[in-house]
Amino acid sequence: MSLRRAVAAALTLALMGCPVGPDYEPPEIHSPEEFRAVVPPHRAESLADLPWWDLFEDPGLQQLVSRAIEGNYDLRAAAARVRQSSAFVGVARSELLPQVGYDGSGARQQSVIVPTLPPQTFNLFSGAFNLAWEIDLWGRIRRATEAAEAGLLATEEAQRGILLSLVSGVAEAYFRLIELDAELAISRSTVGSFQKSLDLFNRRYKGGVGSDLAVARAEAALANVAATIPALETQVVTTENEINLLLGREPGPVPRGRVLTAQQTPPTIPAGLPSELLTRRPDLRQAEDRIRAANAEIGVSVANFFPRIGLSSLYGSSSTDLSDMLNGTFGVWGIAAQITGPIFTGGRNYEQYQAQVAAWETEVALYEQAVLQAFSEVSNVLTAQQNLIQERAATQREVDALKRSVHLSFLRYDIGLADYFEVLEAQQQLFPAELDLARVERDQLLAVARLYRALGGGWELEMADWQWPKPTPSPSPSS
Repeated sequence: MSLRRAVAAALTLALMGCPVGPDYEPPEIHSPEEFRAVVPPHRAESLADLPWWDLFEDPGLQQLVSRAIEGNYDLRAAAARVRQSSAFVGVARSELLPQVGYDGSGARQQSVIVPTLPPQTFNLFSGAFNLAWEIDLWGRIRRATEAAEAGLLATEEAQRGILLSLVSGVAEAYFRLIELDAELAISRSTVGSFQKSLDLFNRRYKGGVGSDLAVARAEAALANVAATIPALETQVVTTENEINLLLGREPGPVPRGRVLTAQQTPPTIPAGLPSELLTRRPDLRQAEDRIRAANAEIGVSVANFFPRIGLSSLYGSSSTDLSDMLNGTFGVWGIAAQITGPIFTGGRNYEQYQAQVAAWETEVALYEQAVLQAFSEVSNVLTAQQNLIQERAATQREVDALKRSVHLSFLRYDIGLADYFEVLEAQQQLFPAELDLARVERDQLLAVARLYRALGGGWELEMADWQWPKPTPSPSPSS
C-alpha cells in the first residue's frame, strides 16, 4: 500500500470513529415558578438586563467602577487564567494532527573489526525527519479536547463572575462610604445642637435661674456625641482604602458624587423568571461547564480501555562521511503502523474510570447546590428590599416626630414649661434615629447592588463591553 493510500485510510478511520463515553446532557433542574417574596404580577424583564451604568447613575460611582475594571488585580489574574485555559485547548487539540520532528547525531568511535589488525577509527553521522500520528478512532483525543474547551468556558465564566462581583463590590463599598459621610454630618450637626443646649444652660446657670446639674448633663451629652466622630472618621478611611484596593491603586481619598439622600433607588425591582437565572448567573454557568468537562473526562477514561492505533514514518540519511549524508547518498526511510493496548493493568484503567465518574457526580452535586443557593440569595435580597421600604417609611416618621419634639422642647424650656431633662432627652432620642434612617437608606442601596449580582446582572454584555461608555463630545456646529 502506498503512503498516500495509508494516510487516506487513516483519515477515513479517524473521521468515522465515534467517541466513546457518554455524550453530555445537562442536569435536570426544577425551577420554581416564581421567586419567593416576589409580589404579583410577575414580569419577564429583569434588573439583570441593565448594564451597570444604567443602574448606578451616580457619576462618581460610575467613574470608580470604570477604574476598577481597568486596574483590579483579581480581574487581571482572571484574564490571564482565561488565556492559559485557551492555550490548554490548543495543546489538547494538537494531538489530533500529525506530530513531525527531527533528530540528528554525530559520533566518532573506534572498534576492532579483525582481531589481528589494528583498531579502526571512523565517524558516524545521521539525520532524519520523523512523523507520528495517533488515529483517534475511539475519540480519546476528541474527548480530551472537549474537556479542555469546557474548562475554557468555565474559566471565562469565572472571569465574568469576578467582574460582576467587582462592580457590585465597588458599589456596595461606595454606598457604605457615603452613608458614613452622612453619619459624620449628622454627628457634627448634633454636636452643634448639643453645644447650643450647653451654652443655653450655662447662661441660665450664670444668670441664677439654672442648675449646675443641667450644665453637667448637657456637657456629658455633648462629649458622648463628639466621641463618635473619630470612630466614624476611621471607618471612612478604612472604606476608602477598601475601594482603592478594588481599584488597584494605593490608599488615598476617594472622590464622591451624589450624597446619600440624593441617591435614586428603582421604585420597583423586577427579578425576572427563576428559570432564566440558570443562564444568567456566571457561577451557575461555570458550574455547568465543569460538569461538561468532567463528563468528557469520563470518555477519555473509557477510551483508555481500547487500543491505540498510530502511524509513524522516518526519512533521512546516515553516513560515515558528513558530505555523503548531506548530498543524500545514503538515504534511510521507513513507514510503519502500530497498535498498542492494555491487557492487564492491575485495575488501573478501571479505577481511573471510577474516579472520573465520581468527579462527575461531585460536579453535578455542586451545581445543584449552587442553584439552590442562587434561588435563596435572590429571595433573601428581595425580601430585604421589600421590608426596607416599610422600615424606611417608619424610621422617617420617627425622625420627623423627634425633630418636632426637639423644637417643642426648646420652646417649652424657654417659657418655663419644661426642664433641661426634657430638652436633652429629645435631642438624645433624635440622634440615633437619624443614624438609623441613614443606615436604612444605605441598606436599600446595598439591596439593589446585591440583587444585581444575585441575578447575574449585565449577562447580555460581552466582556469587552463592560467598560463604562464615556459620553462622546458633541460635534461642533458647522460654520
